[in-house]
Amino acid sequence: MAHGPAPASAQELTVAVLGPGGTGGLLAGLLSRAGHRVICLAGEETAATLRTAGIRVRSARYGDFTARVEADTVLRAPVDACVIAVKHTSLDAALDRVPPTALGDALLVPLLNGVEHPAALRARYRPDRVAPTVIRVESTRVAPGVIEHASPFAEVDLAGDGVPRERLDTLAQALTAAGPAARVLADETASLWAKMSFLAPFALLTTRYGLPLGDIRTRHREELTALVEEAAAVSSASGGPADPAQALARYDAFPPAAKSSMQRDAEAGRPLELDAIGGALLRAAERHGVPAPVTARIVSELSSMGPRP
Repeated sequence: MAHGPAPASAQELTVAVLGPGGTGGLLAGLLSRAGHRVICLAGEETAATLRTAGIRVRSARYGDFTARVEADTVLRAPVDACVIAVKHTSLDAALDRVPPTALGDALLVPLLNGVEHPAALRARYRPDRVAPTVIRVESTRVAPGVIEHASPFAEVDLAGDGVPRERLDTLAQALTAAGPAARVLADETASLWAKMSFLAPFALLTTRYGLPLGDIRTRHREELTALVEEAAAVSSASGGPADPAQALARYDAFPPAAKSSMQRDAEAGRPLELDAIGGALLRAAERHGVPAPVTARIVSELSSMGPRP
């Protein structure tokens, strides 16, 4: 281990992590190292590996370390919070690992892309315990239980309409003490749309052209600008923020080699979160009567391409 354990927060929590991949695995490792009880929920093979070897994290920001975790194929014990860190493409099947009766009063903390999942989760679980959360991080599972955290940051925005503020504050404090900078935001809709309006143009264009962001912002600048403006207009109509100039400035500040997770999925031949990102953006545009012709064209082209090996 390169670094010693982080100090535990004042209150030790029991946290389940559904999907201990790049993002979920990083949070599981950091929370365990900080002294919290962590239960990873995964398939039998991955669960067996985690029970034996723990989670190994390689991070320039947090050091290289191994953290012990519990692992199971389904939630069986009460927890304070359950982090959902799977992708939309596998969400329905993964939720079978979290029976509503087992979750009970626990916070449900989805780290999902898009804006439509809170309603679906509230229909299945206790509505006032669903805390839609945004995480900004680049972290990859390179093997079961082996996580490479590449970004120099990990930032978490917790929200949740109707969720008791003290429950969100407690989890935010635990996360911050473990490593990631966590804060609680009052407006769930604004938080989700702030991410959506930034993520959608990045994900759709890098995947459509199979190019990193540096090439997109130079060779396809006109389309990027149009997508950013359309996404901002839909966000504004949906009750979220709208600042196209700020979004473009953020893209310009990114490393030129940056790729979106959707692009990485396409390169690996995995299913794309196209409906959760592009589809949801177009559905919101239609609901609010906002024109989004460039988005519609790119989503259509991606739909016809299918996953690329």
